[in-house]
This record gives sequence, structure tokens and C-alpha cells, in this order.
Amino acid sequence: MKTLNAQIDSIDTYIAQFPDDVQARLQKLRTTILNLAPGATEAMSYQIPTFKLNGNLVHFAAFKKHIGFYPGAAGIAAFQDELAGYKSAKGSVQFPLDQALPLDLVKKIVKFRVIQNLAAPKKKS
Repeated sequence: MKTLNAQIDSIDTYIAQFPDDVQARLQKLRTTILNLAPGATEAMSYQIPTFKLNGNLVHFAAFKKHIGFYPGAAGIAAFQDELAGYKSAKGSVQFPLDQALPLDLVKKIVKFRVIQNLAAPKKKS
């Protein structure tokens, strides 16, 4: 994986720093999120790709052996049974790079987060 010394200012730049196979996974994740949350805006926050829809929706990041997916604590809690096979914490889950990306599960989580965010009072983005 390449390391950029400069501040990463776009999701395209972020994705481009990884090997081709990881880039493909990150792009698929990005497309999936945007398809399920068409009103979401993209941003970089904490140097990782962030999607906002009435506040933070989800984030993702690539690491040496996994892709981190960050739907927040409620997104993890709501799907804890389905996430049981993955390493997870309060607001995050790790999808190993040596396994297929569980896009059906990601879709469920993103849909849940969209409903949750749209039901909440509007926040500044």
C-alpha cells in the first residue's frame, strides 16, 4: 500500500493509494453506499471516506488485512447477530481482505442507517 504524506482531500485520492484489488473493493463499497443513500454527500473526515446524510451516515477505511466499516454504535448493535463472524467494536466492524465483502449485510446496515438518520432532527453537515 502506498503512503501519501500530503493531506488526502478526496475519496478518489484515498482509494487510489491502495493496490488494485483493494481499490476494487473500496469502490464497490462506495458505490453500494451511494446507491442506497442517493442524497448522501461524500467527504473526508479523520482522513477516511465519510458519507453524510443528515449527519454522519457511515465511514470506511482500508488497512493491511481488512476493510473497516463504521456505521456507528446503533448500526453495529442492530446487526450484532449477523456480524458475529467478524471482529467488531462499538461502532465498527472489520471485513478481512481474504474474504468476500459481505455486500448484502452492508446494504442492510446502510439502509438501517439511512432510515435512522432521516428520522432524526436535521444536523449541520
